[in-house]
Amino acid sequence: GLPAALPALPLELTILYNFLLFTMGASDSAIKGQAEGIRQALLRVLEACGSCGQDLSTEELWQKVLQEVTVEELQAPLQRLGALQAAWWLATSRLGSSASLFRLLSNAEDQGRARCSEGQNELLSLLKAWRVPAETASLPLVQSAEDLKDILYTAAAFLQGLQELEAGNFPTALSLLQEAAGGFCSKRVLAQIYTCLGCCAQRMGKPQTALQHLKRALQIDFQCLPALSHAAAVYHELEETNAELQALALLYEALEKSPPAVSSSSPYFLIQIELLVGTPILASLLRHRCPSEVKYLLAQRCLQDGRVADAVEHYLDFLALLQEGLQQQVPLDSGSALPRIPEVFLEAASALQQAGRHQDAITMCEEVISRTTDLIPRMLRVEERREQPECPSPGAELAGGLQTQTESLCCLAWRAAGYLHQGWAWATLGESKEAITQFSRCLGDLLRVQLYGSGGEPTENLLPEVKVLQKIRLLSLIGRGTQFLELGKHKEALLDFQHGLQVSPGDPAATSYLVHTLWKLNRKQEAAAHWQKFSQSPPGDDGQQGEQGRPFPLYLVSCLQQATF
Repeated sequence: GLPAALPALPLELTILYNFLLFTMGASDSAIKGQAEGIRQALLRVLEACGSCGQDLSTEELWQKVLQEVTVEELQAPLQRLGALQAAWWLATSRLGSSASLFRLLSNAEDQGRARCSEGQNELLSLLKAWRVPAETASLPLVQSAEDLKDILYTAAAFLQGLQELEAGNFPTALSLLQEAAGGFCSKRVLAQIYTCLGCCAQRMGKPQTALQHLKRALQIDFQCLPALSHAAAVYHELEETNAELQALALLYEALEKSPPAVSSSSPYFLIQIELLVGTPILASLLRHRCPSEVKYLLAQRCLQDGRVADAVEHYLDFLALLQEGLQQQVPLDSGSALPRIPEVFLEAASALQQAGRHQDAITMCEEVISRTTDLIPRMLRVEERREQPECPSPGAELAGGLQTQTESLCCLAWRAAGYLHQGWAWATLGESKEAITQFSRCLGDLLRVQLYGSGGEPTENLLPEVKVLQKIRLLSLIGRGTQFLELGKHKEALLDFQHGLQVSPGDPAATSYLVHTLWKLNRKQEAAAHWQKFSQSPPGDDGQQGEQGRPFPLYLVSCLQQATF
């Protein structure tokens, strides 16, 4: 509340500098709340010099102060306060404002040294050229301006590297991140920088280089678990399944233990670099997976690689986490590797079936069927394809409120897939009649869907969920047809295979079974004609790919294999 006085301002500005440093170091959010304190200090400087600047923006205020205030005793405190202002602007990603401020803080000689040739980074050049004011014994600082300069340099390189990485300018990002890695920072931040370098190299199509950076991150800080997670993703890309599973197992083991208390970067750093580079892309790259998510990834990779026994163990462990009431471990963000929970149940059923545990698979599917029954409307009218349906489908008002069309289609697919898996399980157990019952229930469910275009006519432009439903329908028709063959009901089997070819013309399994059944019925000329037409047609995909190469859900893969002739 005292009026501004020139003799006291150097002390006042130094006290403010120390106070802001402590405040910024005490709270993750405090750094963004210090702008007003700096602004008021600049206004007091102008007031003491007989000027004012209430109507000026912060950038204009700095320009006015540094150009008009020539008192020698104020130059060093203003320079230090300017560095804190630059830190605040870095924390809010205002790189241009930071560069403009350092141009003002630098004298003509500094600016001559800061002139960068083409390809050099202007902000980093200005920071490198900025000459830190000397400290005086009468005005002690809690953190030297020299240290603050080094922190700002590392943060500026790191932040710009992340921005270039997000923009897809990978060579520039790599150069900036490497510059940051050579800067002044804690081990924790250095490990984060190397993790980002690994992600950048991976996106550049250099997986081996990415692995070197990620291993370096773990050598620097073994608690940098995102590096281990990214390493598993790189091994997956390289199809090195053993290494990928080992990385995931280590990650799960580390996450299972009580996480260590997150310590400060270092007691020496009052301003932590993490607070200056807290961007969404960094949060995404350093996202910690939860134990249940890693457990699911282990199960999924084992199932995809045919390690059925391991897959069953991991799936059951994951489902046990859910049943123990640890749902809070299941992340809901878009970056999660987890599918919807009914799909996990169906994948587990698929693994159980492949492991020969057919009764357990049937029980697992019954859980999905019972949970989704009340979520499906009696009839589902599907309009032509939309990326995101704007309104719920008619008649989908349920106990939980209105369901979107896509949600209803998903629930229908899950329940139909449950019946499909039960059908194949009973078929494998030699219970053909029970298998036919389950396949028929599956097909009955799928009759709920009516496909229409915008003009009311049947549409060819189908949603991905409808493509999945059509595949389930094909697999059910083939499954029921094979069981009719087991019972000697060749005419009924023939109808199912013919309907299957209407759903998916040219499907290899349906065609092969059709030819086989025609031959059994002594309609050998028809069988030969179908076989000749099929053998002359171009080879299709393996049946595991949907539209434009999009893979069908993992829970259908075992059914696709069982339906093969």
